[in-house]
Amino acid sequence: MSFDVNAVRADFPILSRQVNGRPLVYLDSGASAQKPRQVIEAITRAYEGEYANVHRGLHFLSNLATDNYERVRGIIARFLNAPREDEVIFTSGSTEALNMVSYGWAAPRLQAGDEIVLSLLEHHANIVPWHFLRERQGVVLKWVEPEPDGSLPPEKVLAAIGPRTQMIAVTHMSNVTGTVVDIAGIRAGTDLPMVVDGSQAAVHMPVDLSTLGADFYCITGHKLYGPSGSGAIWISADRQAEMRPFIGGGDMIRTVTRDAVTYADPPLKFEAGTPGIVNQIGLGAALEYLMDLGMENIAAHERGLRDHARDRLRSLNWLQVQGDAPGKGAIFSMTMEGAHAHDISTILDKKGIAVRAGTHCAMPLMEHLGISASARASFAMYNTHEDIDALVESLTFCRELFA
Repeated sequence: MSFDVNAVRADFPILSRQVNGRPLVYLDSGASAQKPRQVIEAITRAYEGEYANVHRGLHFLSNLATDNYERVRGIIARFLNAPREDEVIFTSGSTEALNMVSYGWAAPRLQAGDEIVLSLLEHHANIVPWHFLRERQGVVLKWVEPEPDGSLPPEKVLAAIGPRTQMIAVTHMSNVTGTVVDIAGIRAGTDLPMVVDGSQAAVHMPVDLSTLGADFYCITGHKLYGPSGSGAIWISADRQAEMRPFIGGGDMIRTVTRDAVTYADPPLKFEAGTPGIVNQIGLGAALEYLMDLGMENIAAHERGLRDHARDRLRSLNWLQVQGDAPGKGAIFSMTMEGAHAHDISTILDKKGIAVRAGTHCAMPLMEHLGISASARASFAMYNTHEDIDALVESLTFCRELFA
């Protein structure tokens, strides 16, 4: 199946609007992707004619909602090629997922002096939960710095492992530099438990959990063209068996008495309370949309965007792009001498171009790069070469203003 970017763009209603009198050029998908009509319609359908609480009713609508909701677990397993559907746990996104691992798996097992190896490429969501363990239990965080080009060779991660290392926490793709981390290469050198943040990677390339080597792998719906407040974490059955529940309440119990509680089997053991029913149904629609297009096709299209953007941005000798690792994703964080990232973003916005400005929830990486902020253009499957050309033209205009 060939990839038709114009047909894809037609599925996204928001891309037809104007901003500040100009056609919208949306280059902030690394923060949140836009939603196709198929997702919007699935959400509307769920609320208009199929909504009820799940798992708890015997009536028609509850059974229908439960079927639609639980069906998404299988969709996620298929999307990630997970070995088992019951290893998929619904979450509100990657932040909840990573905190679940910190509280449910790591906190009961790690003691003062034990180490967690993590990279400087991490989003705060894959940093702060481990800081909780440092603050509360005396766990030591061992940081691995990327190479000057932004790459993170597996051997650098493996070299940081010591006799007290208990786990590795690493991103699959940096949300700042687009660096793709060789997870399988790390796994080849160690059998330590490995937590992988797949928030950026899963939307840009095929993920095969049967061969990747992660013990924990999380995704977040709002970056996958699905609703905010949706997501999941895949946890191998062996690791699930080692975990305590993260949140207590309805659905995650089998029995409750005055004196005791027994828990439901996974995955419900880790899913307390009324969930984001329609959010997850929307995520399922988004993943089916992606699979229909083909993740290999999407990845090939985005490689073309990356290469065109790399060539065009390299021609701007007054622009600094942070990280240029081989095989990186189509994410470009930029700085310009004499212009703050917020100023760049504001000027581009006047041209109808949406980019991100700030630290991108990656302050340790910003400090390592020696910058306080950057303007980030993050591309998606609905972007075109013309979007990149408009970005370069507007960056040139911005440079002229600050020259």
